[in-house]
Amino acid sequence: MTQGAATPLPTPKERRRLRESRSLTQAQVATKVGVTRETVRSWESGRTTPRGRKAEAYARLLSQLAEPAEPAEAAELAESTAPVEPSGPAGATGPAEPAETSEPAEPELVGAGAPARTPARKNRRAPSPARPARRRTPRREPAPSERPGTPPEAFDALYAHCAPYLVRQTYLLTGRRALARESVERAFQLAWERWPEVAVDPDPAGWVRAAAYEYAMSPWHRLRRAHRVPEAPPADPEDRKLLDALLSLPPAYRRTLLLYDGVGLNLPETAAETEASTPAAANRVLHAREAVAEQLPGLAVPEQLHQRLTELAGSEKLDAPRSTTVRSGGEKRTRFWTRAAIAVTVLIVGATALTVRVAPTKYEPVPAPGAPISGVPPLTGPQHMTEHDRKLRQRLRAELSGGPQRLAPVAE
Repeated sequence: MTQGAATPLPTPKERRRLRESRSLTQAQVATKVGVTRETVRSWESGRTTPRGRKAEAYARLLSQLAEPAEPAEAAELAESTAPVEPSGPAGATGPAEPAETSEPAEPELVGAGAPARTPARKNRRAPSPARPARRRTPRREPAPSERPGTPPEAFDALYAHCAPYLVRQTYLLTGRRALARESVERAFQLAWERWPEVAVDPDPAGWVRAAAYEYAMSPWHRLRRAHRVPEAPPADPEDRKLLDALLSLPPAYRRTLLLYDGVGLNLPETAAETEASTPAAANRVLHAREAVAEQLPGLAVPEQLHQRLTELAGSEKLDAPRSTTVRSGGEKRTRFWTRAAIAVTVLIVGATALTVRVAPTKYEPVPAPGAPISGVPPLTGPQHMTEHDRKLRQRLRAELSGGPQRLAPVAE
């Protein structure tokens, strides 16, 4: 089955279904076609349409995916579409290492839907004759019986996978243990309230992580009484210095550094989650690294910084509450605010009804405004004194100050 450039491509939904039927990731398809993972994501979502040679290559790949293939051919196709991960803030790419059968243990900080980012190598290591190259096993889709059947089961699975990592990440973001637990709990309560929206989201873990970060970084926490009390620092002096260096960064720089060097997101995903452009996110990462390296010169290498962030987060005893507690707390909170809204509505309706009941039903005309009245005599009383009157008054006061002269009788 072949498909030329003039042949219309399948619908975006069908493109995604063909890719998932072979257990391929968007990065593997992007490597095969010669584009970025974000471009494949745009093609599958319908935001953009492939053109030119990229469209021809994409059409040929979809034609191969539509044909029935043997297990060996599917493994060969998965091997030929091995993903290439970015290695730096500028988005530089490099070939990936051959896959191994035994994978290293996942770090404590990495999680919540973000795999650990491995540094890129300049040259691919050639397989030796004594050690043949191993094929990459295609990702197995979960069977229908293994998938969560009810919303509570799906929520509990997401919570069990993301909550332990999110609590540690939020602690590095805020430096407060109680606030980290509260932020994660509120984020999952909000996710449970909007579960129909979160369940169909392409990245539910990223949705919850963004909600937890937004709540943790809210400036209104400064007005709380508990926030004014200083938090107990880590016991290790090196961990204390690293945490102080992180908290000295601006909130936007701290969040970008944590997502890129701590969680392991690539640059476009970090920029999208922080609501910034890709160049702005890259500049924030570079400036944050420089600020941390000034205080801790030993963490100038990104790999060392990632390892130290993982060790700092793993050294704290931060346990998230149970998922059933979070769900029940969210439901109680929702019921409380629903009842409060109903009570306020009933109060407003009652006040309106009372006002209508006691309001006058008969119109009373307003008295006419006042008008001037003529024929009133002028005010009586002393008039203004002239200059002559003033002089006379002064003269009388001066001469009669001692009283009138008395006449004494004289005898003759």
